[in-house]
Amino acid sequence: MERFHTISMALNSHPAHIIEPGERVQAAVSLIMEDLHSGPSILFVERSTNENDYWSGHICLPGGRAEAGDKSPRHTAERETWEELGLDLTGAHYLGRLDDIAPGGLQMVVSCFVYAVHQHPFLSPDVREVADAFWVPVREFTNPARRTHVDFIFKNRMRRFPALRLVDDKAQPLWGLTYRLLRNFNKTVNTTIDSDR
Repeated sequence: MERFHTISMALNSHPAHIIEPGERVQAAVSLIMEDLHSGPSILFVERSTNENDYWSGHICLPGGRAEAGDKSPRHTAERETWEELGLDLTGAHYLGRLDDIAPGGLQMVVSCFVYAVHQHPFLSPDVREVADAFWVPVREFTNPARRTHVDFIFKNRMRRFPALRLVDDKAQPLWGLTYRLLRNFNKTVNTTIDSDR
């Protein structure tokens, strides 16, 4: 767990930039890590296909929108992780918080909380929300073979966004908001998740 202690120190060396949502929707996600002999891995989910879900089929971190009973964004992240994966983070090692993100074009503020767990915890995905859950070694984020891009119409013009292919050629790559969160994590803890730009 020494590696996670170093990550926790980096995350807590300066206060996270917190954005008050105001009229925007508050959402929160969990960046969950485990440390095996081969190195640290991060848990991702592939969202179930649902025409009513903006992120249908996307690769992302577990999480979702705040509900009225949530005490804090961290509580939102932990509740959503439990609902989506059956993973109770109250017993996990909480490492810290990343800077909040307010994605352009979305009336939303996203908070990200980082946790460490021992080995592979038991997961029971809710198939209504999660099609798959899987771990990706951090070292794979610098594998050139995984780098790709996504073309997406944003503000009435086609734009190209950097992405990572974490599953296979048929699955959607990881891009957008989750890619930005990983870059923020990389920048904060000085890992080598992203050297693209």
